[in-house]
Amino acid sequence: MSWGTELWDQFDNLEKHTHWGIEFVERYTKFVKERSEIEVNYAKQIRNLSKKYQPKKNSKEEEENKYSSCRAFLTTLNELNDYAGQHEVIAENLTSQIISELTRFVQDLKAERKSHFHDGRKAQQHIENSWKQLEMSKRRFERDCKEADRAQQYFEKMDADINVTKADVEKARQQAQLRHQMAEDSKNEYTSCLQKFNQEQNEHYYTLIPHIFQKIQDMEERRIEKVGESMKMFAEIDRQVLPIVGKCLDGMTKSAESVEPKLDSNQVIESYKSGFEPPGDVEFEDYSQPMKRTASENSLSNSRGEGKDKPSGKSKPKLWPFIKKNKSPKQHKELLSHRLNEFMTSKPKMHCFRSLKRGLSLKLGSGPEDCSHLPPEQRRKKLQAKVDDLNKEIQKEVDQREALTKMKDVYLKNPQMGDPNSVDPRLSEISHNIERLKLEVQKFDAWLAEVEGRLPLRNDQSKRQSGLYDTQNNAPVNNNCAQDRESPDGSYTEEQNSETQIKAPSTEFDDEFDEEDPLPIIGTCKVLYPFEGQNEGTMSVAEGEMLYVIEEDKGDGWTRVRRSEEEEGYVPTSYVEVFLEITKGAMTYI
Repeated sequence: MSWGTELWDQFDNLEKHTHWGIEFVERYTKFVKERSEIEVNYAKQIRNLSKKYQPKKNSKEEEENKYSSCRAFLTTLNELNDYAGQHEVIAENLTSQIISELTRFVQDLKAERKSHFHDGRKAQQHIENSWKQLEMSKRRFERDCKEADRAQQYFEKMDADINVTKADVEKARQQAQLRHQMAEDSKNEYTSCLQKFNQEQNEHYYTLIPHIFQKIQDMEERRIEKVGESMKMFAEIDRQVLPIVGKCLDGMTKSAESVEPKLDSNQVIESYKSGFEPPGDVEFEDYSQPMKRTASENSLSNSRGEGKDKPSGKSKPKLWPFIKKNKSPKQHKELLSHRLNEFMTSKPKMHCFRSLKRGLSLKLGSGPEDCSHLPPEQRRKKLQAKVDDLNKEIQKEVDQREALTKMKDVYLKNPQMGDPNSVDPRLSEISHNIERLKLEVQKFDAWLAEVEGRLPLRNDQSKRQSGLYDTQNNAPVNNNCAQDRESPDGSYTEEQNSETQIKAPSTEFDDEFDEEDPLPIIGTCKVLYPFEGQNEGTMSVAEGEMLYVIEEDKGDGWTRVRRSEEEEGYVPTSYVEVFLEITKGAMTYI
């Protein structure tokens, strides 16, 4: 059905309807625009949420990422970030494919509607003007006919009157003829106007108006079709991102399914395993027998006396970095026994102060380069990680060297491409870096081999632990410090000598030991790496220096050396190459 034939007389209503149609498109455009803003704000909030819970760049967060649940949560956050990106895509497509298109369409629609209704008003004005002309000619014809009738009646009256002269009659006859002629002319004009109006009216209502209304109808149908397409696109834009959103959700589900409670539980063991064995049973000490108590007290001082009778008993006790010197042996023995008894009676719950210092150093993050402040198992992991990192750096440098070597070969074959000598400084620098990194790897490999050699099997360690407690029947207080044994820089040690089995805090919480005769020389050593002895009890050495060995490594990673009669101290075993003189199963002095 056509508007031109069915709605030929509804020009004003069509004008109102088309105006409402354009307003509807504008309202729908505003709706899509607000939906786009909601998508943008939602995506922004989702991104902020994901960013808020992203792990920070610190050691604590990186440590947490080794657990499968934490990794799954990180994957979920990343997928959520991608999920937010899809909502941004929705907002972007709504803006570009609907809002922008409808905005341009409405502008064109308004201009086209204005043009069509302008043509309609022009045609309406023309037919109205033609009707006015027809009415004017009709009224003129009616007036002339009436005047002609009056003139004819006057002529007939004058002609019948015998008193009227012939001249008057002739004049009345001429006037009647003139009026009849004017009426005839008005009739012809009216007939012409009527024909013209009928023709124009027919053209107006059957040609012009239907044509204009058809254009308006086409315009309105295109508007409705555009709105329908936009509504379809509105849903399709959401549908386009559903596969990617589904992948994001699948990724979240997959990450959730990747959580392994057993693996995380074992990871806790790997993270906090120290490598030490639990302490053995504490021996019962019978305080009901006074003689046993006296013997227990004397065993402290006798242990040193018995040690002097042994061939290796002349070894000087280890000077840990915070040991105070220059106190006579007698005073030490008396103070040690007295302070231990006082420590056992007055402060039974206090642990070794050295462990407190170590804990403080761990909190402050001040650990030595060889990670000796860590338990054996954790130290091995740290050293292995450092070796792996150094090997990666070496491989990177080697790759760069190979690339530069190929570049130099190209320059040698084609001098116009570059100067071969310009590559030499960089090659020299890379070679120096590789050598430096290899030395670092050797150093850490030595520490790694050292700590791996110090991690005994469980059975062997249980035997040693059992033997250790057999020698401490009269010193139960040492159980509190069983796992607080340290090397000269505060690190853990695996062995205990008879000189260091029992420690008692002084007034400044420092360990004190007896000064004895100088230790004999048991070998020599060559310094492989320079070492700065900053702690008390250690000694600074230079690379390539030859020193005397007076006490070998007892498993704590330190070797005692001597440079002169008055200068001796501890150096890391991995920093030196030791040469011991051994004859018939016993060491000979050099």
